Amino acid sequence: MIEAFFQSAFGEIAVLLVMAAGIGFLGVMLRQPLIVSFIAVGLIAGPSALDLVRASAQIDLLSELGIAVLLFLVGIKLDVKLIRSLGAVSLLTGLGQVVFTSVFGYLIGVALGLGAVTALYVAIALTFSSTIIIVKLLSDKREIDSLHGQIALGFLIVQDLVVVLAMIVLSAIGIGAGGEGAGHGAGSVPMVLTSGVAMVAAVIVFVRYIANPLTERLAGAPELLVIFAIAMAAIFAAVGQIVGLGKEVGGLLAGIALASTPYRETIAARLAPLRDFLLLFFFIALGSALDLSLLGAHVSGAILFSLFVLIGNPLIVLAIMGALGYRKRTGFLAGLTVAQISEFSLIFVAMGVALGHVGEDALGLVTMVGLVTIAASTYMISYSHQLYALFGPYLDVFERRGTPREPMEPEDHHGDGPRVIIFGLGRFGTAIGMRLKARGVRVLGVDFNPHAVRHWRDLGLESEFGDATDPEFVAELPLAHALWVVSTVPIHPTGLSHEDTRTTLIQLVRAARYQGRIAVASHHATDTAALLAAGANLVLEPFQDAADRATDLLCGAPEQARPDSAPIVMEDSQTS
Repeated sequence: MIEAFFQSAFGEIAVLLVMAAGIGFLGVMLRQPLIVSFIAVGLIAGPSALDLVRASAQIDLLSELGIAVLLFLVGIKLDVKLIRSLGAVSLLTGLGQVVFTSVFGYLIGVALGLGAVTALYVAIALTFSSTIIIVKLLSDKREIDSLHGQIALGFLIVQDLVVVLAMIVLSAIGIGAGGEGAGHGAGSVPMVLTSGVAMVAAVIVFVRYIANPLTERLAGAPELLVIFAIAMAAIFAAVGQIVGLGKEVGGLLAGIALASTPYRETIAARLAPLRDFLLLFFFIALGSALDLSLLGAHVSGAILFSLFVLIGNPLIVLAIMGALGYRKRTGFLAGLTVAQISEFSLIFVAMGVALGHVGEDALGLVTMVGLVTIAASTYMISYSHQLYALFGPYLDVFERRGTPREPMEPEDHHGDGPRVIIFGLGRFGTAIGMRLKARGVRVLGVDFNPHAVRHWRDLGLESEFGDATDPEFVAELPLAHALWVVSTVPIHPTGLSHEDTRTTLIQLVRAARYQGRIAVASHHATDTAALLAAGANLVLEPFQDAADRATDLLCGAPEQARPDSAPIVMEDSQTS
């Protein structure tokens, strides 16, 4: 029976998925990121242990597609405006950390006997921190909107820019250096550079003339929008590989081409599960390619590099932020977020292996450092406040006196975010939004209909294009300061069943640790009890409420002025 599974690629992948689910569950119980679990699956399934991996061609294909999607999402999330909004701290601290880690990492590598090129690759790999892990941990702790959380996001943007530059430089160095194994075309340098310029020009033309109108049309069919985004990532990656720039750079350019559209957050949220699924195979392929006996020779080096990342990176961030006038607490908490390397580190070194610049032992070394730092930093970030209470008294040297760049209580982060978030921007939702605006209440509207979103913006109201049933999208909304979440979304048939968007939304906002009140609209009295039982604090019944108001008016109640709004062009959406 077991042998039958491994006689086909499908059966083998099925077994690997079962292993990933089981080991991933164990990792979650230990509060570890899935990256660690997935690499462990590769190690266990690889030749050093069970030797189960046979369908290497299929796994490699899925792995490459996962890298293309990952780099696409990096490109689509590049937001230089965030750096500008945070001022010099994100740029200076981010670049300072990158320079410090790369320079001293290189010196440590040379001291350990690594070759100059290998030491350079390892040093650059140590500069990248995992966006996925940091954002997830900060979101779970509800610190993504805190001062140190926002500064950490700035670090990540700076590192993403470094990733872009590093991969472009690596691709340029590898022009003509590898064949199919390198993943690069073998064309001449002038041809590759010309092709690269042509791809960049195509992106510029697409962004300026095509991106917004095309995505607005596609947004009416959300599934088509997602397929289009995947197609962009795949075709750009394929073209980048053919012309010699590499699929990684191609995927980045595809993401940048859609980064300016108002639908980038929805695209990113919808592609995140696909990215995680495909990257599973990258980490399985990585783990299965590692020789555990070979890794044993690098244990001491891995420990030294790990200590350097776990201690050195937070200290340099703390020192730079202290010099800029930030308090030691903020610098310490922000510094802990860069105490690990990322999946990009592994991809970067894997590119170097493919180009023949470094050996497999370098990839094994960086993988060991990744496992140690990711596992340790997860607990460091989770228990950051306890660590600060322990080490805080010894950090006075990092705090500059007399010129604080923040208030006395930096963690009392009170933004001016929306007080009410409304899902469903149809007639009822728009009427509520206009009346709240008239009373001076800041409102954010969310809808799946691009026409409704645009109509709200024309009315001077804030709006976001997104799906009320998408967990990642809902979790990224500014829920922290909202007093009410209001749903005017009707029930929509989904496939063979009916999905009650209202109960789904209630579950998602509570899962995102929303502490405010929830109101939902119901057109049937029979739904009211069920919605209250599901967690709604208030059930709005538009027809009953309208009848009550009409009765009051007929009985002599004073009339009130009504805000005017133009009718919305309705399409198949979640509007009501």
